[in-house]
Amino acid sequence: MKYMLLLLTVLTAGSSLVLADEPVPTESDYYKLSTFETPEGAVVEASGFQMLPNGKLAICTRRGEIWLIENPFVKDIKQAKWTRFAHGLHEPLSLAYRDGWLYAVQRCEVTRMKDTDGDEKADVFETFNNDWGITGDYHEYAFGSKFDENGDMWVTLCLTGSFTSKTKYRGWCLRITPEGKAIPTCSGIRSPGGMGMNAAGDVFYTDNQGPWNGTCALKHLKPGSFVGNPTGFPWYDEPAVQQAMGKRPQEPQSGSRFVIEADKIPEYEPPAVLFPYNKMGKSASGIDCDTTGGKFGPFENQLFVGDQTHSTVMRVYMEKVDGHYQGVCFPFREGFGSGTLGVQLTEQGSMFVGSTNRGWGSRGTAPFAVERLDWTGKTPFEILEMKAEPDGFRLVFTEPVNPETAAAVDSYQMTTYTYIYQSAYGSPEVDHTEPTITAAEVSKDGREVLLKIDGLQRGHVHELHVPGVRSKNDLPLLHQEAYYTLNYLKK
Repeated sequence: MKYMLLLLTVLTAGSSLVLADEPVPTESDYYKLSTFETPEGAVVEASGFQMLPNGKLAICTRRGEIWLIENPFVKDIKQAKWTRFAHGLHEPLSLAYRDGWLYAVQRCEVTRMKDTDGDEKADVFETFNNDWGITGDYHEYAFGSKFDENGDMWVTLCLTGSFTSKTKYRGWCLRITPEGKAIPTCSGIRSPGGMGMNAAGDVFYTDNQGPWNGTCALKHLKPGSFVGNPTGFPWYDEPAVQQAMGKRPQEPQSGSRFVIEADKIPEYEPPAVLFPYNKMGKSASGIDCDTTGGKFGPFENQLFVGDQTHSTVMRVYMEKVDGHYQGVCFPFREGFGSGTLGVQLTEQGSMFVGSTNRGWGSRGTAPFAVERLDWTGKTPFEILEMKAEPDGFRLVFTEPVNPETAAAVDSYQMTTYTYIYQSAYGSPEVDHTEPTITAAEVSKDGREVLLKIDGLQRGHVHELHVPGVRSKNDLPLLHQEAYYTLNYLKK
């Protein structure tokens, strides 16, 4: 719904007084959402995407199919042509491409396939790696990355039942080399929802609320690290793990806090970004990075992360402090047809989003959807970046601000809280504080504001609301909320 904003513009030097009722822009004014018509009778619960060298878009589905869209960027999206490339796979959730092969990460293995006779149907299938265990458990999801600069694919394996690790490498991240060899890389995974790389090529995954996860989070998969859930520790006894990872880390103390345990356990890499439960969603999912060179708007090199329950895509800005990633999440786009799962940005500047609600509830009411998000060319007034400073946070905006509104400390509101790091399922928000914003210093160009704050809290989410700031054109922020995870204080 569009709310009305009364804009009064006084023009001097021979100009006239203009009084106009202008609608406040909404998300759809900046990012247009289009829905594909899927083939009749097909259930396309799209979980992963891959652009192919011939310009076609490959889509894998939870039902074990792979589809090709011949003209995915066509203006009239209903004219897109679909062809089924493969079927009979076991819930593939990710796709990647290399040297003529399309790779799919199934529950049980990484499979590669190709079409050798040109009929747009895969006719060669090869097992590339199947070094992990599988049972009949519903939760044994496997997600894969694109290939990294070394030619490795990274795979995250959900715990059996999302609680136990009685099957080999459940709760682990493996790297699969170009030769198909598995290298144990990180422990501590619970229930992944997606994987992706940032602009620097570092690999991240989303993990969902549950034991040892107070809320959903974006986590950095740093080789050799432990990312939070010790249920998979028994696999440290495997010779391959000992060779790649060394000895098992110290067990975290249930009931503690993230940063307290990070200070005690050298291998522990705390969550880079926490997604406050209910506020930003309930089931973090697919990840991709905007490396389109401005074709998708002003958010170059930032990550976009889906949420299945809320049927949304979030936006994430990160920085490194003391050698660790940390950062902030913002709302970005809501209104997807079903529960957001797969997210893929292309060099053409389009974002493809696949969604499903089978087995999981979602705000989007359709059973599944395949959609495309395109930037309209208009720049939204947003907080572009939120950076930690020794005495507060620096906000960078997409457009110059109205300096009077941006300099008023009552234009901003901040609270902090964290989550219990515990073996029990999830956590409420705890340890709430209310920092004092003592000053808001606006830069000369109007693009930055330094918020000086008394009461920064290490290990806390700093929840910021900015209801009072206006752009130089008197527009409010499109999204007024930001959630910064302050694991390490900047010196």
